[in-house]
Amino acid sequence: DIKVENIDTKELLESPQRVKQIVEYILAHHDRKTHSRNFTAMMCVSSVEMLIRYYELFNSKEHSLRIATIFSYSANEEDKGADGLLDDDIHIDEKHINPHSREKLDEYIQEYNQTFGTKYSTKDSNSFYNYYRDIANRVKKREIDILIVVNMFLTGFDSKTLNTLYVDKNLKYHGLIQAFSRTNRILNEQKSQGNIVCFRNLKEATDDAIQLFSNKDAKELILIASYEEYCHSFNQRYQEMIELTPTVESVTLLGNEEEELAFIKAFRELMRLKNILTSFSDFCFGDLEMGEQEFEDYKSKYLDLYDKVKSNRAEERVSILADVDFELELIHKDEITVTYILKLLAQLGSVEEEEEREKLQKSIIDILGAEASLRSKRELIEKFIQEQLPHIKSSDEIDEKFSEFWREEQNSAFENLCKEEGLEPIKLQSIIDEYLYTQRKPLGDEIINIIEERPKLLYRKKIIVKITDKILDFVKCYLEE
Repeated sequence: DIKVENIDTKELLESPQRVKQIVEYILAHHDRKTHSRNFTAMMCVSSVEMLIRYYELFNSKEHSLRIATIFSYSANEEDKGADGLLDDDIHIDEKHINPHSREKLDEYIQEYNQTFGTKYSTKDSNSFYNYYRDIANRVKKREIDILIVVNMFLTGFDSKTLNTLYVDKNLKYHGLIQAFSRTNRILNEQKSQGNIVCFRNLKEATDDAIQLFSNKDAKELILIASYEEYCHSFNQRYQEMIELTPTVESVTLLGNEEEELAFIKAFRELMRLKNILTSFSDFCFGDLEMGEQEFEDYKSKYLDLYDKVKSNRAEERVSILADVDFELELIHKDEITVTYILKLLAQLGSVEEEEEREKLQKSIIDILGAEASLRSKRELIEKFIQEQLPHIKSSDEIDEKFSEFWREEQNSAFENLCKEEGLEPIKLQSIIDEYLYTQRKPLGDEIINIIEERPKLLYRKKIIVKITDKILDFVKCYLEE
């Protein structure tokens, strides 16, 4: 609060109550800020002493976040200039070390070693540097959720998968811009901006830094708009969409591809705005004119159109929707998986009342329709519900029966793929295994090599695309969660 800035004393800023509230805030909101941990975060604090308190308080709480830390254990570690700058040389001056800090860091590195199976320490500068490099790599690979630092990594460190910076230190000028910029590498539709969560009043310092290193009007370009402005924009776009499709069912009744394209673009814009809105801690569907269930229902129709476009591509139909980008990253949810569906199926198996059973079954089907990651599996799971579930006597048997059903369907689909496309089974399995390991799409020559009868050159490109798509669809349906 600008009006009470003068009470920002060391005693207040370092009080246990304040630190506890910040940790609880982060634990409560981290998943929202990072889109269900699809991204990672850093936290920068004012001194090693405060870092130790934060790290140990996080470790004392019940949570599943993977938290790591690194800091210099030289004397005078605090950021006296409050600029967030650090020389790229992380060599430690052994003549001026702080024994307490070094002891604590070694303790934390041992915890890191236990978590990741590594063998780092502060015994020599080479091992410490390798620890530094390993942390950088794991943040980029999203194996660390929050990295707590004083100065390290606030300059120079570049990771597209890092989208949030928690700040509990005074930053200014070049140091502030450098620190904030750790979050600004755009990765995909889901990461349209970085999140800076300040636990200190840095508004004036931010304005000054932006003006100094850019121009007086730069704030409009660098900082996103307010929560209220995005709510207003969402509501405006929502009104535009319902002029085209007043009800969810009206999407199915759209007369031509031009109208379908208009709906796709309209709903895609709503998804983009919701993606930004959900990064605000204040976000609530109650602030929007569109309800959460209504959004999910329209999303299901949007995904139906995506399935239609995929089908047209496979059948090589000419369509104006062929090249539209559905930006499915905006609706991907890691928390809804086959495992989650199996838990619901177990509940379904134990429900005796027909009305309740039908209600739960409908909710499962609705989830399968609304989740982009599960739509490829929807038909098979529905088949299991209809054909297998009624004959299962105990809900404890569902996991085993489902696994058996899934293996049979997978084997049948594999055989059909080989038969329909004339593929050599052993070579196809090798291609699939390689893709699962590397996540690299098979090359054209690799596809040609698994076809029993080599196609003519004129048709090779189309055949390669078709078979590649079918292989990836097979993997997505049967082998990915």
